[in-house]
Amino acid sequence: MSRYRPPRTAGTPLITPEGEARLRAELHELWNVRRPQVTQAVSEAAALGDRSENAEYIYGKKMLREIDSRVRFLRKRLENLKVVRERPGDPNKVYFGAWVTLEDEDGEQARYRIVGPDELDLRNNLISIDSPLARALVGKELDAEVLVHSPAGEKLWFIIEIEYPQP
Repeated sequence: MSRYRPPRTAGTPLITPEGEARLRAELHELWNVRRPQVTQAVSEAAALGDRSENAEYIYGKKMLREIDSRVRFLRKRLENLKVVRERPGDPNKVYFGAWVTLEDEDGEQARYRIVGPDELDLRNNLISIDSPLARALVGKELDAEVLVHSPAGEKLWFIIEIEYPQP
């Protein structure tokens, strides 16, 4: 079995202003703070002598490659993203950037925000617009029934609130 894995698709090129700010902050942190620190540590480790058995040097070079790879990815991704700042014309329908409160058949509620794939964070209830739940919700109105087909099975949800953050 080979180690080759096909590259992941980039997903929908949409992002909220908050998500863009987080990506730009990460890029700034990596390029202006972490990379100079690691570069300094590598040059100090290189000055110690034999590089082939110098763990600090080898680890530092590996860290530099990882930082540079992430920086290249962030720069390219930020070029291609479209920041969605405006609210939709019909705030009673679910679109990108909406906070949606759902209720299942048992009466349990859940609240999610539909964001771009680069902002996905389930701990903060941010779901990707490419997810099965978000795809089922987009375009639906308040009080609509939504049947979601997911890997875990089918589930019926009711939209009880749609809210868009102020720009």
